[in-house]
Amino acid sequence: MSRVDMRSAEGIEFVVDTGAPCLDLLYTGGEGERARWEALHAPGDLARWVATHLLGRAVAAAAVDVTAEDLIRAKELREVLWRTANRSADGDGPAAADSAALDAAAARPDIAPQLRPPGVVTPVTGSQVLSTLARDAIGLLTGPYAERIKRCAADDCAIVFADTSRAGTRRWCSMARCGNRDKVRAHRKKEK
Repeated sequence: MSRVDMRSAEGIEFVVDTGAPCLDLLYTGGEGERARWEALHAPGDLARWVATHLLGRAVAAAAVDVTAEDLIRAKELREVLWRTANRSADGDGPAAADSAALDAAAARPDIAPQLRPPGVVTPVTGSQVLSTLARDAIGLLTGPYAERIKRCAADDCAIVFADTSRAGTRRWCSMARCGNRDKVRAHRKKEK
């Protein structure tokens, strides 16, 4: 399970199961409106995110070697992933330039697994992180959940996720937030 802890503009904390590590990266900030949630200010921020979200705390952030250039490239990849995920949620394929960017990032060596702890070869480099995320995105876009990349059904929510539920009928980014708000609105409407 890929999950992101979030806080709404109203201060409500909720968890989103994005369904894929590449989608987790989307919720670290971004351009435009998403800039107010920027979490990746320095290479160390990206190293901590990788250690926590991508590697599941298997390695310490100190074992993730990320440079300032890697941080810039990670933010560029995040924008490619944002556009691609939203296009997919709208039923479209990736733009040609975004497809090329994903392919180029995925062509580099990814994070190498190993049998003994911590489960990956360290140090992990920024280039390996970007390749791993790009490969995850390509796997998502070409795999069994490609048609299940969705945007939350709430009118005021732009969260994109991969519906990995058995039935494939998930509508909300989080039942604790958007799903609950919809139920409350429906209940109030019913009472009128």
